[in-house]
Order: sequence, then C-alpha cells, then structure tokens
Amino acid sequence: MGASTHSATPTGARPRRVTDLPTRLYHALLGLSFAGAYLSADSERWRSLHITLGYTMAALLVFRLLYGLFGPRPLRWSSMASRLRGVGPWLRAWSTPSRLNAAHWRQGQNLLMLLTVAGLLACIAPLVLSGHASWNEWGGEGMTDVLEEVHEALGEGLLVLVGLHLALLAVLGLSRGTPAVTPMLTGRVPGPGPDLVTSQRIGLALLMMAAAASGWIWAAWPGLPTF
Repeated sequence: MGASTHSATPTGARPRRVTDLPTRLYHALLGLSFAGAYLSADSERWRSLHITLGYTMAALLVFRLLYGLFGPRPLRWSSMASRLRGVGPWLRAWSTPSRLNAAHWRQGQNLLMLLTVAGLLACIAPLVLSGHASWNEWGGEGMTDVLEEVHEALGEGLLVLVGLHLALLAVLGLSRGTPAVTPMLTGRVPGPGPDLVTSQRIGLALLMMAAAASGWIWAAWPGLPTF
C-alpha cells in the first residue's frame, strides 16, 4: 500500500495537513509529562516535579476532552465513535476469508491504534485521581496505602499502553513506507487529497504553552499555595 500511495502522488505535490499545532503540542506535552512523572515516581527529591507533571497530564486530558467537542473534525469524539463502529464489521469479515485484503489489514491497524489511544486517555483520569488522593491521604493511612498501590498499577498499565502505541507506530511506518510519527512532527503526510485541518491555530497553541508554563512556575515558586 505504501508504494502505491507514493506512486500516485504527483511530483512536487504539497503534503496534506492532517494535524494542527495544538494537537501536536498536546501530544508532546502529554508524552513528556508522563515520562517525567514515571521517572520521578520513586524519588522523594523530585516529588514536587512528579506531582506537577501529574496535574499537567490532568489539564491536558481536560483540553483533549474539550477539543474532542470543539476541535477539528478528525479529532472529534463523534469521528472516533464512527471509526470504532467499524470494529464489528471488521471482525465479521474474518468469517469470509475471500473478503480479506490489503484494505482490511490496513483498517485493522488503524482500529488497533485507535483502541490504544482510547485506552491511554481512559487511564489518565484514574491515574491522576489516585495519585492526588494518596498524596492528600484520603481515607486515612490504610486507604492511602491502597491508593498508592492502585496508582502504581495504573502507572505501569499506562506504560504498557504507551509501549504498545509506539510499537504500532513502528509497524505502521514499516508497512506503509513512511514514518507514522510524521503527523505529530510536521502536521502533514504525503499523498493526494484535501487538507483535513484548515488552520494551524497558532494562537491556541501559544495559549496552551502559556498555561503550562504558568502552572509549572506556580508549582515551583516558593511560598505559593499548591494543590
């Protein structure tokens, strides 16, 4: 499929824009926040960093929930639900081997990627909430121990999902002949067709950066109240 797509692309054609700047910034901040929070989880010295990055993940989740309502059409929850409805027909196609073709395998890859993304998003809220509850000792010492165990288990589960997500990106890149991370790096993909995103929304991206920087400064500044 990758070779045929490239052959159909006119020489010098402009790559299609498929991802806007706020989405790419959200993706980068979420990945960096989780990596930093995971690496600092067992360090008392970096405890404040761990907590700050956890709250950053919560804020990014809120952004993604709202962007799924008001953002570009490819990122809306209605679009995700429409694609997830393809799981049933995709599974039923296995009962008729003659219907299996390259398009069916490509759809399967896309569905699996979509499911991992949904799993990642679903893990963030309970992960952050359990961390917040254990840090503030909700329910007393006994409950705090339970919440810490839950928080740790959710963190390990999210790490597994991140690993699966990265593995799928590598497989997609190899099978299609183009890096699958390109949309989150440049916002564009090669090939004919219309742009899926019409604006980069630079103003919103700058607002996101300002909000993130303000939260980090607030958490790091001595004497200011924290959560």
